[in-house]
Amino acid sequence: MLDEADAHTERPDLDGRRAIITGGTTGIGRAIAVLLASYGVKVFVCGRTPVHLDDALQRIGEVGEGDGVNVDLSLAEDVDRFFEAATAYLGEIDIAVINAAIPAVALADAGESEARYQLETDLTAYLICAQEAARRMRGGSDIIFIGSMSAVSKGPGSSIYVAAKAGIQGFVPSFRKELAEQDIKVGLIEPGFTGADFQYPEFPPEKQRELINKHQMLRAEDIPVAAHFMLTQPRRTAVSLMRVETRLKHP
Repeated sequence: MLDEADAHTERPDLDGRRAIITGGTTGIGRAIAVLLASYGVKVFVCGRTPVHLDDALQRIGEVGEGDGVNVDLSLAEDVDRFFEAATAYLGEIDIAVINAAIPAVALADAGESEARYQLETDLTAYLICAQEAARRMRGGSDIIFIGSMSAVSKGPGSSIYVAAKAGIQGFVPSFRKELAEQDIKVGLIEPGFTGADFQYPEFPPEKQRELINKHQMLRAEDIPVAAHFMLTQPRRTAVSLMRVETRLKHP
């Protein structure tokens, strides 16, 4: 029998763990929910649109166990409703994937109410959901934030979104240190250019398929692999940042 003790590190099992995924009904969040469910994680998701929630729950049910609710996380009462429903369904939470976001435009192009709504969704809700999750967690838990390479590229035309993602990029290392002694790990995944309904209408489905086939756009399903890696490392390790980019630059 081969001795492989020095060839592999410990790989914690995901089976039986309980996860919330905000924005888990479309795109990257949906893909993460499906992958985790396939490994035996009981998942609870949220999204804003009933048809997307129905679709996500059907797919999750094909590979595992999950439920969810429609909420708008920019509203404090909906954040409360989400966590009440998640706790009722899961009992306890030991994985939180903080992902829900909306496209955000250049500050110069947005009205005040639009800018406030985008920041409430893309930044404030991230922090509040992480806070609420951490309050419910015991040692051995994990929080993963889905950020964006926009925080690095800082391109024009989406300065509100860049501000939110750069804020998350700065927040996560500090939050990770705050929770480290509680044995709650915190990591950040920053995806690059990824296909999802998030990219409509500039990149409709047929254009996304073309770019994915050219290796100039990621599939949403490419990102959960990073989340799975973070979640299956020994407790002594903290994979604090992962960036997933396209091999080739998109036009």
